[in-house]
Amino acid sequence: MSDGMHGVGEVAERAVLSLRTVHYYEETGLLEPGKRTDGGFRLYTAEHVDRLALIRRMKPLGFTVQQMRELLGARDIVADEAAPDAARQTARERVGEFAALADDACERLRKQSPATNRSSSSRAANPGGHGSSPPANDHSDDPAIRGR
Repeated sequence: MSDGMHGVGEVAERAVLSLRTVHYYEETGLLEPGKRTDGGFRLYTAEHVDRLALIRRMKPLGFTVQQMRELLGARDIVADEAAPDAARQTARERVGEFAALADDACERLRKQSPATNRSSSSRAANPGGHGSSPPANDHSDDPAIRGR
């Protein structure tokens, strides 16, 4: 599609989600299509793919749909340069609270996973070696968190 807009199938594929899941996220208010074609087909942007990727990362951490909605709303306010400074600051703080919750959930998962414990000990023996990866709680790719 033109103008940086993509159909639901392409967006679902890029976000590694099923069409049904993308539609479910629309139904729950987590995602709104950017536009619709004259025929009524949904169109999305790269920002929508990023939003879906965040939702996909939050789900296994145990976040509820309501919590996801709150975080996404806070991120939207942080990104809105026209929003009042006080609202943006409050939203940044809320995003930080969610980042802390995500860190806690990641830590709980690490403690529950014997495979993670083995790979952690091998990384400790070879810090920075091949096969090492950033920690699961690295939120540096999220502009709302980077701005903290």
